[in-house]
Amino acid sequence: MFTSLRREPGFYKRLFKLSLPMILQNLITFSLGLIDTFMVSQLGNEEMAAVTSANVPVFILTSTIFGVQSGLGILVSQYWGRGDTQSISRALGVASIIGGAITLIPAVVFFCFPVEVMDLLSNRHDLSLLGAPYLRIIGFAFVFNMLSSIYASAMRSVENPTFGMKLFGFSTILNTGLNYLLIFGHGGFPALGVAGAAIATLLARVSEFLICAVCALRSRLIPLDLAGFFRPGRDMALRFLKYASPVVLNEAVWGLGNSLLTVILGYTDNSVEMLAANAVMGNLNRLFLVVCFGLGAATAVIMGKAIGEGQSREKVMALSDTLIWFTVLVGGVLALVSLILVPAVFIPFIFPMFKLQGESAAIAAALAVTAFAGIPAHACAISAVTGILRAGGDVVWSTVLDIAPQWLVCLPVTALTALVLKTGCWPIALAIQLDCLVKVPFCFWRIRSGKWINDVTGSGDRKSLKK
Repeated sequence: MFTSLRREPGFYKRLFKLSLPMILQNLITFSLGLIDTFMVSQLGNEEMAAVTSANVPVFILTSTIFGVQSGLGILVSQYWGRGDTQSISRALGVASIIGGAITLIPAVVFFCFPVEVMDLLSNRHDLSLLGAPYLRIIGFAFVFNMLSSIYASAMRSVENPTFGMKLFGFSTILNTGLNYLLIFGHGGFPALGVAGAAIATLLARVSEFLICAVCALRSRLIPLDLAGFFRPGRDMALRFLKYASPVVLNEAVWGLGNSLLTVILGYTDNSVEMLAANAVMGNLNRLFLVVCFGLGAATAVIMGKAIGEGQSREKVMALSDTLIWFTVLVGGVLALVSLILVPAVFIPFIFPMFKLQGESAAIAAALAVTAFAGIPAHACAISAVTGILRAGGDVVWSTVLDIAPQWLVCLPVTALTALVLKTGCWPIALAIQLDCLVKVPFCFWRIRSGKWINDVTGSGDRKSLKK
């Protein structure tokens, strides 16, 4: 491991410069989820449980957005390595058309049938009635979020990660302020409760989209070719579908699986306590994973550019070793720090702030310890799947490695422990973490095989990759 970590001078400085803005961007984005959860928690555990259930299908949309981003990033990072900005505009056009359509359809369904969708997600009809006003509005927010995230992803892939950090930083501040006004009725606004949280998010996402539209038309880094954007061509559409559709499918199915874990908790005998604890710990856990997500995104940019430049197979393999081991090392440090904070900060201070007491606090503690202990495994999986394998165009294997452990191991074991055996919270919390523990050895095996290195741009002159 330590031999792999030795790199040329300036390498880690470049990695830090790429990853830091993305870490801050993810920190801002995930902090918004935590702020939303905190504000809604002040309304009561039932309201928080209702919003948690409503966010189950929303999480699938979020995962799909990430899939379109990742699929676009595969192409853009390699086109950037070639200096082909016109093809970047065409790739952006395809991603925007497909991504907009993917998010608009479920948004319409959520608007028309919010209670019916909510009834599928828990065994409490009263939670469905509480969460329906939120679900009716929130779907449209993610149509705009899809379009702005696509442009932010393209900017990140051309080594301008600060754009997304600034964009989502602004929208988070706006969203938080609107939450304060609309949830509780301050400043002369009506107290709209959970519906106010959805309206605040929608307005923030619209502002993101408008900023991206203006920046895209004015950018000098990747000048937008409007003809290419609106008429990207059959070849680009097929290329995007070939490399992006497995990634989008991967993220959508993974998001569905992750959402089903929440549905399983929603059908337990103590569903309100389970959902409330999971809402808080899900957001807190993501805050500790922001470094891993940032490193994974930086890995995708570095790997994609190296392949696009036509670097030799040996150099690309050595680069992948460095990036994966560095991420695991960082994940180990994060796990140690977060586990220390559980008894020192989380149980005595954080949980009471979110009104988690008694059984819900005990469940949250179990979820915290198991999730934090698994951070190194999560870090490895994030960099391997979303960074190395996808950047190399190995979208089929990255999809298999991401989905199979979740659906074949994690979901069945969690359902067994929670709904059939009805065990305590610790076995359920351990079962939720099984997918990453199973995934890690297979990720290492695939990376070491070297069969994932592909030039996805179709340039046809990078024979060095095949040597």
